[in-house]
Amino acid sequence: MRRQDRPLPGPFRRVSRHRRGRPPARSARPHVPAARAAVAGPHRALAPQPGPGMSGAATSGPRILVIRRENIGDLVCTTPLLRALRAQLPGAWIGTLVTRYTAPVLAGNPDLDQVFSYQKAKHRTPEESLTGIYWRRLKTIAELRALRCDWVLLPGGPHASALRFAKWISPVRTLVRGPEAVAAGPHEVEQACSLLAGMGLRVAAPPARLAAAPAECEALAARVREHLGWRPERIVAIHISARKPSQRWVGARFAELIRRLPAPAGSAFMLLWAPGSERNPRHPGDDEKAAQIEAALRGVPLVPIATRRLEELIAALALCERVICADGGAMHLAAALGKPMVCLFGDSDAARWGPWRTVHELLQPPSRNVADIMVEDVMQAYGRLCARNPSGT
Repeated sequence: MRRQDRPLPGPFRRVSRHRRGRPPARSARPHVPAARAAVAGPHRALAPQPGPGMSGAATSGPRILVIRRENIGDLVCTTPLLRALRAQLPGAWIGTLVTRYTAPVLAGNPDLDQVFSYQKAKHRTPEESLTGIYWRRLKTIAELRALRCDWVLLPGGPHASALRFAKWISPVRTLVRGPEAVAAGPHEVEQACSLLAGMGLRVAAPPARLAAAPAECEALAARVREHLGWRPERIVAIHISARKPSQRWVGARFAELIRRLPAPAGSAFMLLWAPGSERNPRHPGDDEKAAQIEAALRGVPLVPIATRRLEELIAALALCERVICADGGAMHLAAALGKPMVCLFGDSDAARWGPWRTVHELLQPPSRNVADIMVEDVMQAYGRLCARNPSGT
């Protein structure tokens, strides 16, 4: 049995081998500058630019593409895999294919050479046509196919769309996370990183990595100062939105919590939420809940921020010392930024989706519904968090 035909061990399976005949020699592959995190424009990757300390020379290692097309938290939980790949294969070309909505998670990531993104049809704007979206997607696939990748990794598992992308890109080898990945550990990060074994690498699950854009942070800090009339020494973020109904806490409890939380001199609160009306059938938001909370907290140093862009949410969390939120994308972003937090869990698997490698207090009632978490429960959890981490980050 030839080496490439041997079955793979562990929590993955090989979907494809190289095309008929021997793969071309490395020198025949197209030149790709060894850049870092050139995030795609609205639809596809831009020409990469050399990153700090990079000469722009051709890569000396394998070409690896990681496809992750799910939600914000899924992509954040994939950044440890990217980090482990870069640590063990410093000369490799490492790229990703993600959705346009989640691409900002990877902006400035030093472990990446290039980020390709595409627009999902269901997320198209009024100015975009389905024909245009699919045409640009085909161009992106053609560009990725021309790279002639050695590896395509699917850390999210055998989703039909991801498998189609892998087939069209036609790498030498494709690794897909399988059900056996649970042997690597209960957390999503551990299971995603189990793919390393299929490449003959050491399985490691380092911390997640996320960078807030300095310009976004500066602009948001200026908004905070303008709203308050002074510059806060510390900010506690309260994120009130959640996708799942079982993760949603009512506005009255958030208002009571903020009123009762300790606020030493120079402290302020930042109220964060997904913009839009709760009555929007496609993209419901929490404008009404936020307005209710603001109205109940007159005189409290509270800065309301409806985060209309993912870059804005990342910057807002980066400015804060601690975070209180429900399970969801914002929680994973805050964890990747190293923020101590209290997180409210409803009907989701806390062992798999809890904050990865950051100080936190996790509350999940037996009913698996955050409606059964009382304000006093959160107050006590916040007190424990402050005792464990007195100075925040």
